[in-house]
Amino acid sequence: MKYQKIAAAILCAGTSSAYAILEDPTLETIIVTGTRFKDTYSDKPLNVSIITSETINKSSARTIPELLSQQAGVSTRDLFGNNAALATVDLRGFGAAAGQNTLILLDGRRITNADSSGVQWSAIPFDSIERIEIMRGSGAVLYGDGATNGVINIITKSPTKAGKTGQVSLKTGSYGMAEVQANANYFSGIAGIGFTASNLVSDGYRANNRNEQTNVQVNTQWQLGAGELALKVGIDRQDMRLPGARLVQPSAGINLAATDPRGTATPLDYASRDGNQVALEWQQRFSGADINVGVARRTKNQKSNFDFNGFPNYRDSDLNVNSLTPRIKLAHSLGGDSTLVAGIDLRRWNYGLDTSNAAANIGQPINQVSMTQQNSAWYLQNTTHLSKATTLLAGVRNERISIKSNDVYNAAASGAAFGSAAPLGSFKASKVAYDLGLRHQLNGEVALNGKVGRGFRFANIDEIYESSPSFTNQFQFLRPQTSDNVEVSIEQRVQNGSWRAALFNNKVHNEIHLDPFTTGIGNTNLPPSRRRGLELDGKWQALPQLALNAAYTYIDAKFLSGVLQGGPFTQTNVNIAGKKVPLVPSHKFNLGAAWAITEQTLLNSSVTYVDSQFMDNDEANTLGIKIPSYTVADMKLVHKTGPWQLSTSVNNLFDRKYFNYAVSSQFTPGKYNAYPLPGRTLFINVSYQH
Repeated sequence: MKYQKIAAAILCAGTSSAYAILEDPTLETIIVTGTRFKDTYSDKPLNVSIITSETINKSSARTIPELLSQQAGVSTRDLFGNNAALATVDLRGFGAAAGQNTLILLDGRRITNADSSGVQWSAIPFDSIERIEIMRGSGAVLYGDGATNGVINIITKSPTKAGKTGQVSLKTGSYGMAEVQANANYFSGIAGIGFTASNLVSDGYRANNRNEQTNVQVNTQWQLGAGELALKVGIDRQDMRLPGARLVQPSAGINLAATDPRGTATPLDYASRDGNQVALEWQQRFSGADINVGVARRTKNQKSNFDFNGFPNYRDSDLNVNSLTPRIKLAHSLGGDSTLVAGIDLRRWNYGLDTSNAAANIGQPINQVSMTQQNSAWYLQNTTHLSKATTLLAGVRNERISIKSNDVYNAAASGAAFGSAAPLGSFKASKVAYDLGLRHQLNGEVALNGKVGRGFRFANIDEIYESSPSFTNQFQFLRPQTSDNVEVSIEQRVQNGSWRAALFNNKVHNEIHLDPFTTGIGNTNLPPSRRRGLELDGKWQALPQLALNAAYTYIDAKFLSGVLQGGPFTQTNVNIAGKKVPLVPSHKFNLGAAWAITEQTLLNSSVTYVDSQFMDNDEANTLGIKIPSYTVADMKLVHKTGPWQLSTSVNNLFDRKYFNYAVSSQFTPGKYNAYPLPGRTLFINVSYQH
């Protein structure tokens, strides 16, 4: 097949993935994502990639999603290209539902929310990141709901390792962008404290797209002999204008994506988001056992206004979650040299939503929605060394969910003439996940991995509260989603480099589908689908001064059978058997190079190709137009002199016109809404470190 020939050519030509000169964060690295404790990667049947802080510093990527998109198996979507606001990361091809099927962690705690708001990527300053671990394949045994195709764990710097340091950086760039970041760290020998703060303003590529973002993080740690106590606090604030989409309708001679890509059709739309988080974690090593107990609270307030052509909708929502996550790691000899990880995850979500027709009227809302959600789970994962060369991993998880919901409608509120209240709702369910993996070291350089498992996902709050075909509000409790995963991979170290290849197959049942584009139909469970594909990545130190990297992804995402019922305002009885899943490109290819011009100067470049893909809302694949393929090139020049560092980066070097998200009309052939992304952008950064 065509993709197999492409993959073979990549492997033969230079299977490479060097993210920095002479950097090799691979097989011997300590990771935490695979066991929820610090552990070696080299003897685990896991498919893991690691992005280090050195990589991040030298990369031309401006945001975490851009950085992740350079990895095999990872694609991204961004509506506006303004500091990753409203960006989504997709691991192994889930398309529109990617945000709820790729679990994102910060220091091992989930920041994927129980609504559809997405991860606030810009709330995590680059300067605070120690490394990012990408664990492909289901992570449901250890992490539960939503870890369908894997886990991305962003790990921040430990103040007990950074010593006494301080850094200030200033950045300016295209479209009125200005950012200041500061971080400081102090370690006394027993206790340490790290502080990171940043503030960004940007007018954005589009009209009505100004973005203002402020973040503060404080990380305090105390060493307690064979253990430690950590307290982490974070605050983030964002205000953003929303430019909406650009209409394309060839039959009417309209193509605003081409003639006016920077314009807006929604000059009155905006949103704000305020978040706070605090986490306390204690871990201690005893004879033959490690214990970790974490307690955390995270809150989020969102306000948004959508004009809807003179029929405004103003929303004010609060979401908070409290979590308790005790776990233990025990060494034992049952069945051989073994380690057992066991734990409990308890989370309680509280959600409140007030709706009105204007911010001034929110004191007397039209609807007041409240929900409580409780997740409780236990899990076991055992790793056994059957021999020096062979390791067996087996795990199981049981998770329960309980939801209670209420809706109060005020007919006397302004704009409430045609409203309604959803009846009281409640829902309970439980799901079981499992993993079974085997790793065999053929020799000192080559390792084979195989893994089978099952993951699951429960519907989130925004996927539950919807309108019926008769426009009455209701709580629609959908069946839990399950996925069966199979994966085989091989990895090898070669002289001056390494490479990795993986084949995967993921069958999904009762996939949860949020449908915000078709009024009056609500949400649903989709017919069975399948994602299967190939991932290749590697690195090669071609010369002492030149490191090369490459990553290739092929994904075949299809519906296996079924018909979409539809409703009075959509197409009905649409056969989707054998059709491609929208928003999943079949091919993605990344190339990169890092050239050490001198000991103080580094030039980093990358090129990304993304294949065409079907648009959102085109499950039947009948629109006749796809999101076009695109190629984007980025470059970054870094120069160090003493405590100073100067960097200049150019993104979208050749000023390509492109977009990676669009939603199609079901009734007008060729009609769709697109979200154009920025053309060529220039950024200059100056930092001083003491």
